[in-house]
Amino acid sequence: MTTKPRHASPPQFDMDFRPGFMIRRLHQIHVSFFFQECGTDLTPLQFTLLHVLLTRGEHDQHTLAKEVGIDRANATAVIQRLEEKGLITRRGSDRDSRVKLCSLTAAGRTLTEEMLTAVEHANMRTLEALEPREREQFVQSLKKLVLANNDSSRTKLTLR
Repeated sequence: MTTKPRHASPPQFDMDFRPGFMIRRLHQIHVSFFFQECGTDLTPLQFTLLHVLLTRGEHDQHTLAKEVGIDRANATAVIQRLEEKGLITRRGSDRDSRVKLCSLTAAGRTLTEEMLTAVEHANMRTLEALEPREREQFVQSLKKLVLANNDSSRTKLTLR
């Protein structure tokens, strides 16, 4: 008579100790704060692309995607939506006709600058449960984790 091998019971996961779950949940909360504070239909990702263009100037689409850690297809779709809203323009590169260069329109620059305070309020609301020292430690820990694991992602973030 053969006996079936005994399998260990699957481990019980405590949601509080699953970093991916907690990071995703905190992201959901942060996005809610972003929309409450900003009062716009722009997503945090769209704002981030606009902010990169505001602070670093004209970028080609590929470099812009790497700056915010998204793939080229997603970047193209987001950039197209921003262009349709009149917030950015795209033009062909003088050096390479395959390259599209993105820059802010006057409306895009104005909106991005106007949103800066609201975005900072959303960031502070996300972290307000922490003491000031804990906030700095938390953000530094997030950066450390991103740096350590950036190469494991399907899309790489260009870190500065």
